[in-house]
Amino acid sequence: MDVHPLRPVLEQVDANSCPGRLNFHCHTIHSDGSMRPEQLGAQALSLGLEHLAVTDHHSTTAFTPLHNWFAQRADQGASVPKLWPGVEISCLLESCLVHVLALGFTPGDPALEPYRQGQAPVGEELQAATVVRRIHDAGGLALLAHPGRYRLSFQRLIPAAAALGFDGAEAYYDYAMQAQWQPTPHVCDAIARLLDKHALLRSCGTDTHGLELSGR
Repeated sequence: MDVHPLRPVLEQVDANSCPGRLNFHCHTIHSDGSMRPEQLGAQALSLGLEHLAVTDHHSTTAFTPLHNWFAQRADQGASVPKLWPGVEISCLLESCLVHVLALGFTPGDPALEPYRQGQAPVGEELQAATVVRRIHDAGGLALLAHPGRYRLSFQRLIPAAAALGFDGAEAYYDYAMQAQWQPTPHVCDAIARLLDKHALLRSCGTDTHGLELSGR
């Protein structure tokens, strides 16, 4: 089985990766964010990001205009980040509503069509097992977003995610939601250790909704 090309990148994620090098969780006006894709792209260039994924809620609309914008800047000699397809999907894990980051899938793959409708699906498509299967069918990786933000503890959700075939989770996240993003001590360290225990990948992202890609 071929190794997913994003896997080696995520295997290098640590507490210092975000927001200056990697960002696999941010939003545009195509869900509940404040920036147009091109505005977000301009900030990504200013930060010198190496890898980026826009993960709008149940929408992949931002990918094509941002991909094209980066291509134009690259043609002009700019160093642009590697842009990975992304989408944030709501689902039920252990009967708890959580968010899953689908990363690195094939753009336009029909397997993810239920999750590109601007809102969460209902029924079987809302179950975590189905979401993970569809992400994998589309050639992507499934990662549990901000595992410390839910009704159930990350100590319960991460093992449950591992049992369903999740590829990883967001290890580093700013739970304090500070103006300048930084991972929350202790919580993020504990999540990272638990991910390592279950041989799951670590991800990181600012979860930007505002006008600064270096903050939330």
